[in-house]
Amino acid sequence: MKNVFLGSAIGALLAAPSLADNTVLEEVTVTGLRERLYQAGMLKDVIQKTEVISNISIEKMNAASLTEAIAEAPGVRVNNECSMCGVKRVMLNGLRGEHTTILVDGIPTYTMMSGFYGLDAAASAGIGNIEIARGAGASLIAPEAIGGTINLVTKEASENGVELDLAAGELGYRKGSVVATALANEDTTRLTLIGQYDTRDQYDGDDNGVSENPELENTSLTMYLSQDLGTRDNVRLRVNHTESEIFGGPTGTSIGQVKADYHRDPNFASASLFVDDDVRKDYIGRGWETTEWIQSDRDEVYLSWLHEFSSDLNMQLSVAHNEHTQDSFYEGFIYEADDEMTYLDARFHWAVSDDHLLTVGADNRAEELRSQTNSTSPAYVSDSFDYDTQGFYVQDTWSATENLEIAMALRFDQVEANFVDASKPGTEIDESIPSPRIDMRYSHNDQWTSRFSFGRGYRAPLSFFESDHGILDASVGFDIQIDELERSSSYNYALSYEAEALAVTGSLSHTNVENLAALDENNAGVPVLTQSENDASVLVADVALTWNVRDDLALMATAENIDYSDEFKSSYGVVPVEQRIVLSTDWEFAGWDLYASATWVGSRDLSEYGVPESPSFDAAGTEAKSQDAESYWTVDMRVAKVLSEQWQVYAGVSNLFGYTQAEDMETPLFYEGGEYDVAHIYGPLRGREAYAGVKYTF
Repeated sequence: MKNVFLGSAIGALLAAPSLADNTVLEEVTVTGLRERLYQAGMLKDVIQKTEVISNISIEKMNAASLTEAIAEAPGVRVNNECSMCGVKRVMLNGLRGEHTTILVDGIPTYTMMSGFYGLDAAASAGIGNIEIARGAGASLIAPEAIGGTINLVTKEASENGVELDLAAGELGYRKGSVVATALANEDTTRLTLIGQYDTRDQYDGDDNGVSENPELENTSLTMYLSQDLGTRDNVRLRVNHTESEIFGGPTGTSIGQVKADYHRDPNFASASLFVDDDVRKDYIGRGWETTEWIQSDRDEVYLSWLHEFSSDLNMQLSVAHNEHTQDSFYEGFIYEADDEMTYLDARFHWAVSDDHLLTVGADNRAEELRSQTNSTSPAYVSDSFDYDTQGFYVQDTWSATENLEIAMALRFDQVEANFVDASKPGTEIDESIPSPRIDMRYSHNDQWTSRFSFGRGYRAPLSFFESDHGILDASVGFDIQIDELERSSSYNYALSYEAEALAVTGSLSHTNVENLAALDENNAGVPVLTQSENDASVLVADVALTWNVRDDLALMATAENIDYSDEFKSSYGVVPVEQRIVLSTDWEFAGWDLYASATWVGSRDLSEYGVPESPSFDAAGTEAKSQDAESYWTVDMRVAKVLSEQWQVYAGVSNLFGYTQAEDMETPLFYEGGEYDVAHIYGPLRGREAYAGVKYTF
C-alpha cells in the first residue's frame, strides 16, 4: 500500500511542471513560496535546540570542507580515525560517527559509504548555513540519527553575481572556488552554480617516512535551482558531482609506483618495516605495505516539489538518488565498491487550528552496496548488503499557550537489512519498529527559554567501515554476526538566556544505546562484526556563550564535558575527547576583520578505551607506549582586509604553534602482539598551515 502511495506521489512530482500552464505571472512576488510558508510557520519540522553555523562563520574559519566548518561547534567532535587514510567521523553528543546523519536541504542524500570518505570532500563553497540538531529523533525523517543530524543548506540566489576565491599556503594547501547566482523571470527562477577544488599534501611530523595525515585532492561541482510556478508551487533541483582522492602512508612516492611494486610480487613481506622494528625510526618496508589509497566518485541528485493547496494545507514530495563508487588499496588489500541509495518522501502540513500544525508523511529508503576484492581466501565472505526501510510518521506541533510549544511525533518503520553473500542465507534484520519523540519549548520571559526533548531511534549496523577500520584485515574474509537493530533513547534539556549583548545556552543530554555494534576477531583471525551484550551510554554537558562587547567586537566561548560508560569506551578504536574548551574572538575595524580561536582538549587515560590494549613502539613489545594523553592547546587565526566592493584579501594560519601528536606526544603508529597498526590517535595529526588568499565579487 505504501509503495503505491509513494509511486503516485513521485508521478505527481514528475508532472509538476505542467501546473505552470495555468499560472498568472503577475501574482508572483519576490518572496518565494518556501520562504513565505516558513515565515508563516507552515513548514515547521522541529522546535528543539539547533546550532546554526552561517556562511560568514565558515569563511572566517577558512573552512574548506564540512568537517572543518563544524569542528568547533558545541557537542560536535570531528574524529580522525586513521593516520593513513585520514577518515573523519563526525560525532554528535559523544556518540560514534555512524550515529550522525547528514542531510542536504533537509533530505537524506548520504549513503553509508559517503559518511566515511565523503565528509572531507563536502565542499564549503555555496553553503548558506549548517544546522546541527543533537539527539535521537532530531529529524522527523531520519530515525537512524541516534546522535543527531547535520543539515547542509545550499545557498539560494538572492541577486545576480559571481564570487571567486583563490588561496594557497603551506603543506600543499590550495583552494579555488566559484559561486555564481542568477535571478530570472521576475525572481521566480533562482539558480546557483558552485565549483570547488582543494588539495593538501601528506604530513610526516616525525620524518620517519610514513605520513600521519594523507594527501587529499577534492573536486566538487553543484547546480541548485529553485523555481516558483505561480504562487502555490515551488520545485527545487540539486545536482552534485564530487571526486576525491586520498593517499596516505609512504612519503616520496605515488599510487602508481606503489601498485606497480605490489603487482610485481604481491606475496612479498618485508622482514622489517622499520629500522630495528621500531615505528619511531625510518620506514624501510615496501611502499605498498603501509599504503592506504582511496578514490571516490559521488553523484547526487534530488528533486523536491512543494504545493500549497490553501493557507492551511500544503504538500511536499521529494526524491533523491546517490551513487558512491570507491576504488581503494589498503596495504595490499584491494577493495572496490558501488553504494547506491534512493530516497522517497511525501508529507502534508495541515494547520488544523490556530494552535495545531499536523504533519503526516511516508518515506522509503533503499540502499544497495556491492563490493569486490582481491581476496583469495576460500572462506571469504562479502560485506555486500541490501538495506530497505519504509516509514510512516505523524507529528502535531501544538502552541499550548503563548509561552509553551510542544511537538509530539511518532514514526513507524519496517526495516530490512540483508547481507547478500551466498554464505549468509536469509535476512539478518527484519523488524517493525516505532520511534516516538517529544520536543518542548517554554519561554519563561523575553530573555529565558527552556527546551526539553526525548526521542527514540534505531540504526542497522551495515559495514565494517563503521567498526574501527575492520576492513584492513578483511583479506581473510568478513564474519557478520548482526541480527538486531541498535536502539537508542535520548534526553536533552537546554536553558538559554538572550539579551541585547549577551547570549548563553547550557545543555545536558543523556543517550543510551542497546545492541551497540562492535568489532571482534574469531579464532581464525577473521574480523567479526558483532553487537555488545550490555547497553552503552553517554552523558554530555556543555555551555556556549557569545558576548557582543561592542558593535565591532564579539567574544565567544564553549565548554564541554563528555562522560562515556565503560561499554562505550571499550567500543572505540580511536580515543574521543572527554573535555574541551573553545575560545574565539571576532574584531571588525576600518575594513579589517580579525578572527582567532583557541581550543583546549583535556587529558585522558587511554587504557580505559578499547584498542590497543598494550601498544609498543617496537615489534618485540619491549618499548611500551604511554597510556596517558596530555592536555593540549591549538590556535587558529585569520585576518581579512576589504579593499573595495569587489576585492578582499586575507591571510591566516591553522594550528599556529604546530602542535601535533607525532612531534609533541607520541606517534600514532604502533605494534601490538608483533602486528603493525596505525590508529593510536588522540591528538592533532597535521602541523602549522599558513595561507593567503584573495576574493573577488562582481
